[in-house]
Amino acid sequence: MTNTAVVSYEIIDNIGVITVNNPPVNALSQALRAGLQAAVTAAQTDASEALVLICAGRTFIAGADITEFGKPPLSPSLPEVLITLENSRKLIVAAIHGTALGGGFETSLACHYRCAVASAKVGLPEVKLGILPGAGGTQRMPRVAGVKAALELITSGNPISAAEASDMSLIDEVIEGDLRAGAIRYARDLVESGAPLKRIRDITIDASLLEPGFFENYRKKLAQRARGQIAPDRIVSCVEAAVRLPMDQGLQVERDLFVECLQSSQSRAMRHVFFAEREAAKIKDLPANTPVRDIKRVAIIGGGTMGGGIAMCFANVGIPVTMLEINAEALERGLGIIRKNYSITVQKGKMSEAEMAERLQLINGTTAYADLADVDLVIEAVFENPDIKKEVFAKLDAVCKPGAIMATNTSYQNVDDIAAATKRPQDVLGMHFFSPANVMKLLEVVRGAKTADDVLATAMQIGKKIGKVCALSRVCYGFIGNRMLGGYGRQAQLLLLDGASPAQIDAAAEDFGMAMGPLAMGDLAGLDVGYKARQAREAAGDKIDPRTHSIASALVEMGRLGQKSGAGYYQYDPQTRARLPDPAVDALIKAHAEKFGIRQREISSDEIVARLMYPLINEGALILEEGIAQRPGDIDIVYVYGYAFPSAKGGPMFYADEVGLKNVYDSICRFRDEQGAEFWKPAPLLEKLAKEGSTFAAWAATQE
Repeated sequence: MTNTAVVSYEIIDNIGVITVNNPPVNALSQALRAGLQAAVTAAQTDASEALVLICAGRTFIAGADITEFGKPPLSPSLPEVLITLENSRKLIVAAIHGTALGGGFETSLACHYRCAVASAKVGLPEVKLGILPGAGGTQRMPRVAGVKAALELITSGNPISAAEASDMSLIDEVIEGDLRAGAIRYARDLVESGAPLKRIRDITIDASLLEPGFFENYRKKLAQRARGQIAPDRIVSCVEAAVRLPMDQGLQVERDLFVECLQSSQSRAMRHVFFAEREAAKIKDLPANTPVRDIKRVAIIGGGTMGGGIAMCFANVGIPVTMLEINAEALERGLGIIRKNYSITVQKGKMSEAEMAERLQLINGTTAYADLADVDLVIEAVFENPDIKKEVFAKLDAVCKPGAIMATNTSYQNVDDIAAATKRPQDVLGMHFFSPANVMKLLEVVRGAKTADDVLATAMQIGKKIGKVCALSRVCYGFIGNRMLGGYGRQAQLLLLDGASPAQIDAAAEDFGMAMGPLAMGDLAGLDVGYKARQAREAAGDKIDPRTHSIASALVEMGRLGQKSGAGYYQYDPQTRARLPDPAVDALIKAHAEKFGIRQREISSDEIVARLMYPLINEGALILEEGIAQRPGDIDIVYVYGYAFPSAKGGPMFYADEVGLKNVYDSICRFRDEQGAEFWKPAPLLEKLAKEGSTFAAWAATQE
């Protein structure tokens, strides 16, 4: 047996077995690449008849070593290693378990055959980091799976199962039982049957099978799906090269476009999101070995859209849920919402009837608080009324067992005030889900002043278990996300008064990369939601400048509530729900501008973007100063996963660093001079860093 630090080699029954062992995910580090190349080269002259490439640990090669991105290339490069594999005179079988992703799957495609256990998943997720497969993935996959299937896989970045990969000829054999023994047996069978060295590079794609204009049409489809991102477009160019050019020329096109993407601001931003997501899961003052409480049963208070969605999150991972409603009618309505949601998933082919039945069995309903006596976690999801929430928590305090965690799903309310309604504030925290809760990935975990460490650790762990990306917030009005959103919404209203149309504002935001502009989003959510929230704030004594909501309030008072009433800032086509500009709204806006003495003017898209985004950045700086968020990256995660901020911009705080904090600060000062300090007041941290020529990232490094 020969051995390097991460690659070992031995001959078993005339089959050379190359074993990769680079914990935790066998990433393609320089040492792994060098060891793999050396093992394949040495095996060319030994007694082996064929080779098996297999990995130790929980997974096959799960991808590139992302820590090497942006650094000078280290030899050998992955493309060089894969040429060595592909040109081996001895047949090589890749044996896959766990996940073979990115460079890991590209490595398997350079082998002559691929086998996998049934639980394995494969894919090329590079597009999610703003790049494209750079080691032949765009050239080899279409030669095996076909152009259309390859494009869908590579531009979506989503992994597929071994069974799906087998149907697409990406996997040659699904192994039952032990993978190592099965792969050696499969390699020996191939040798004994005289199987050829199947080099994917030798396959020619029949271009006549593609309809005229196929690639151009695919680019247009992607432009709508991946708004403003360059990597999907470049992937199409690479696959087109695979069709039209010889393999080596196609590989050169791929390499050139890979480097272009890698050096782009979009890839920097998306790699930032990748690392920030992992950092957000870590709580600075919480030891990694903090004990967690066992969560075997969960209760949800409130069976509306939010409560039902939260219940589904737990049922989806096999945790029984009890949903409590105020009466039997409301309960049946809530359970009906859940059944309907699951039925839609079944109709889309993403779940079987049996799976739906299994999950529905895990969700039961009650109207009696006494039935919650044995739950380990209860999440309140009732109306945003602090008195109702306190009443709910007092009832829970009376019936829940000692050690049960009590969480509020409030979007705005003071978690400490809610906790004070109980005799055990240490067991209370916020778990702020985003709607629809069964779809949206973000979970804001809100740490109260008295929240116990193990309660906090449990919430973060259970959030991850139900598939959420968790970000920690301290207590303040609106926490991280909704607190920051206030300035974004205010400026949308002021831009209307200043002369920008709803369509112009939304187009500027969407061209920036937002999934939906602020006014279209208001119409989707319902303008009456904000109207009622403003009424509640004013009833509580808050004074709200009428300029920041006069148009929105007038629309509600006219019965224009948004999409649900067929009209809001826009008219909506009853069949398609397409939004159409409405002259009546233009007239309303003009009248309100005159009422406030505002002279309307032409406004550029650049100004719209700055006035929408810079309030997010400024409020984010305040949130950092106050210790509400742990780090700038946590804020970015909240906005990317909770508010559809474009990942290709990295989140508001990363975007600020890219624009330059001095540029942001100078613009805010200019807007302050034009509009007034009531709307624009630079955060002290932003001012300090701008004057020092620093960044949020550099500041964060000093806080660790």
